[in-house]
Amino acid sequence: MNFDNILKENVAFTESILAEKLPEKTGEQKVIFEAMDYSVMGGGKRLRPMLMMESYALFKGREEAKNDEVLRTFMAALEYIHSYSLVHDDLPAMDNDEYRRGRKTTHVVYGPGMATLTGDALLNYAFEICLEACVSCDASKRDAGLKSALILSKKAGIYGMIGGQVVDVSLTGHTPTLDQISYINKLKTSALIESALMIGACLAGASDKDIHEMEKVGSYVGLAFQIQDDILDIESTTQELGKPVHSDEKNDKTTYVTLLGIQKAKSSVESYSKEAIDIVNKLYEDSRNDETFLSELINRLITRRK
Repeated sequence: MNFDNILKENVAFTESILAEKLPEKTGEQKVIFEAMDYSVMGGGKRLRPMLMMESYALFKGREEAKNDEVLRTFMAALEYIHSYSLVHDDLPAMDNDEYRRGRKTTHVVYGPGMATLTGDALLNYAFEICLEACVSCDASKRDAGLKSALILSKKAGIYGMIGGQVVDVSLTGHTPTLDQISYINKLKTSALIESALMIGACLAGASDKDIHEMEKVGSYVGLAFQIQDDILDIESTTQELGKPVHSDEKNDKTTYVTLLGIQKAKSSVESYSKEAIDIVNKLYEDSRNDETFLSELINRLITRRK
């Protein structure tokens, strides 16, 4: 397995899906379509849709994943939801960031009002295309599609990402405990990653037990990913990261790193990473799949420097 070649192919494949499924930029409201495109197609790791595809591939194979139209739609929808959350995070009323992925944020280019609508549009459009895919797919696939839509709605909603954001915002001006920070990270960051791995497994026909195992993998990956993000906010540079560093300090935000220090935070990243990769490797072994791409992808994402 040549990891770098497969990664390059997966990113290009994901980018093509994202562009293909965005609405055409025509009509009186075309500015919102342009803003959606600007918010989604500005680069990024494409972590969540790739994890979804590789979760599917673990159980059914990568070529089958690339040819599954329902999976392709859910991959795009998940990235649209992730993009909407970033658009809203960057707003003046939230983090008030001017740069994202090395370029001006959506609210700087289109204004705060249109940026708010762009986030709303991406969220609604994500579920629109998922439900369209479920309605038009073969009956044999419909139950898995609807189950996946339910997973996505829960993980993106008040018991998932939005719930984590609510707790985060409500603690502004207060010093959260380590348990509160872990709770915020579990919902705000892990939830969408959990949904990616669960939906990939679900659409591939995996058992409920294996879907639950993928949820655990997503939880560990999300926690490690967020702690690494907090580490990079201190150790990296704006040029390397593509967004402002020391933003946590600027916003007087308490993180895993500020409570435990860099070394203990790095140890936590290693521990969570090992838990995630051990589960994935066991699933590979059980499915007699000798590929290691998903394990290596998790490892590289968690130990990234940008």
